[in-house]
Amino acid sequence: MSTAILTGPPVPGSQLGPDLRTLGFDVQQAFLPDDLPRLLAEVPAGERVALVDPRFVGHVHALRLALTDPRFPAASVPGALTVQAEARPALTRALAGGTQAPAAQGGTDCVLADDIAAAIEADGVAVHHPELGSLVATVPADAVAAVAAAQAVAAVDDEAVRLRNAVKSRDGFFTTHFISPYSRYIARWCARRGLTPNQVTTASLVTALIAAGCAATGTRGGYVAAGVLLILSFVLDCTDGQLARYSLQYSTMGAWLDATFDRAKEYAYYAGLALGAARGGDDVWALALGAMVLQTCRHVVDFSFNEANHDATANTSPTAALSGKLDSVGWTVWVRRMIVLPIGERWAMIAVLTAATTPRIVFYALLIGCAFAACYTTAGRVLRSLTRRATRTDRAAQALADLADSGPVAQLVAARAPRIPGAPVVAAVGAAALIAAALTQPVGSGRMIIAAVFYAVLSGLAVARPLKGALDWLVPPLFRVAEYCTVLILAARSDVNGALPAALGLVSAVAYHHYDTVYRIKGGSGAPPRWLVRLIGGHEGRTLVVTVLAAVLATRDTDFTLALTALTAAIALVVLVESIRFWVSSGAPAVHDEGETA
Repeated sequence: MSTAILTGPPVPGSQLGPDLRTLGFDVQQAFLPDDLPRLLAEVPAGERVALVDPRFVGHVHALRLALTDPRFPAASVPGALTVQAEARPALTRALAGGTQAPAAQGGTDCVLADDIAAAIEADGVAVHHPELGSLVATVPADAVAAVAAAQAVAAVDDEAVRLRNAVKSRDGFFTTHFISPYSRYIARWCARRGLTPNQVTTASLVTALIAAGCAATGTRGGYVAAGVLLILSFVLDCTDGQLARYSLQYSTMGAWLDATFDRAKEYAYYAGLALGAARGGDDVWALALGAMVLQTCRHVVDFSFNEANHDATANTSPTAALSGKLDSVGWTVWVRRMIVLPIGERWAMIAVLTAATTPRIVFYALLIGCAFAACYTTAGRVLRSLTRRATRTDRAAQALADLADSGPVAQLVAARAPRIPGAPVVAAVGAAALIAAALTQPVGSGRMIIAAVFYAVLSGLAVARPLKGALDWLVPPLFRVAEYCTVLILAARSDVNGALPAALGLVSAVAYHHYDTVYRIKGGSGAPPRWLVRLIGGHEGRTLVVTVLAAVLATRDTDFTLALTALTAAIALVVLVESIRFWVSSGAPAVHDEGETA
């Protein structure tokens, strides 16, 4: 429950009270200055409270943006202020301190809510001021201004603005032009029937899993149904975010579900395609796992680069300046967004190719398209990093260290080894040596184990120094490439029945841990606890374990498959339990990627 307190006598004919009630507020009236502290004290400490000037004139959606968004401890528009539990002490101090506030500021020209908002900000609480655009929110100073404000309100359809703002300001071409024009209306339909974004997110996951099941049948009818259902799943995937923005139903659980379900849907669909192909006599498990590895490594490049430059101070590079110029030319914006194969374009391509061709062709297209996109984006970011002088903060260095996912072996080496420069080079040498050995040495060879130990040592050397170099953001992606590709290659070369599906399960469990790490960092809560990283071995520890298992068990029929399956189950259990505990806890942050298209 939320309480709105009108900070003065009512205005005859005002619809403010009913409007606030439609937004879920219990409306109280402070007729006298002394009533305000008393009414505030009567509101339970854990509830949201709003102060609204009774003379407020504006759109209901302007009030909704200011007073109901759960992501901010305090928010304000002219004439209205809201605070959540964590900001209540600052509100109490603002009312009590110095305090002529309620008593002496009762003049007709003062706006008490705005003065209190300024006092809360001065007290160190960040107050969110939503961008209103064409929406109106004002406290008229006189009757003439009130008439003008009412005319301005009537001139703008706030429902149309609400629908328009439900769509991401930056999205892919396919999503913008083929999904959002109608999915926003589906979002409104859901809102009017009381559906929540989490329910829509779950429906999207279920639809994608059914699509994967249809693909697994291996029939043409199943492939066609899978393609149609995959597009429907993507429509629902867009709808859940639009519903959250339309109704401001942001939540911690919703952020976690949206962040993880997208990957679960895509990778489950890859497995469905591989199963369908196997029914037709075509083994594409290596291609499915390769597509998954490539896509996951693309994402970690994005995350690592963004975290490295999140709060870096730097001169603008020529590459960034050129990018800015290209963004001023309309058609180049869409071309550049499409060639990186964001989720809309990627899923549309997968759906069409599934319905019209074979799983093998789907995976070939995915691998080629994602490889080109990865080269394009990574090259651009390397150029940006090399052509500007940046000073990265301790926060950025810590984020990269957390993304590195170093286990006990790497940490031990990092603590005792000399701090040599060139972390990306060291990591690249280790990764290249490991992958080369996996490709060339017999699976059961002792040299393969030596290469894994060599990689573990170099991975520790790479993170011995704070990762503040121009290209140090490449270190986590290099570690991901080394670990995932080693698992893929060893499973493929072992020729053990079921090893590749088991390897796909293992990479899925580990990738979930890495995505979980990313979204914790993006939410400002830091990486998963160190005990978790140690328990599941870190990237170098898991690589060593898989290498040893391959050397010992690859020649013993299906024992290697059983070992990979057991390892997958153990890692998945530990990671999922800790992740669920964290994301459903009250202190977990909400993460909303308004600009991400991947």
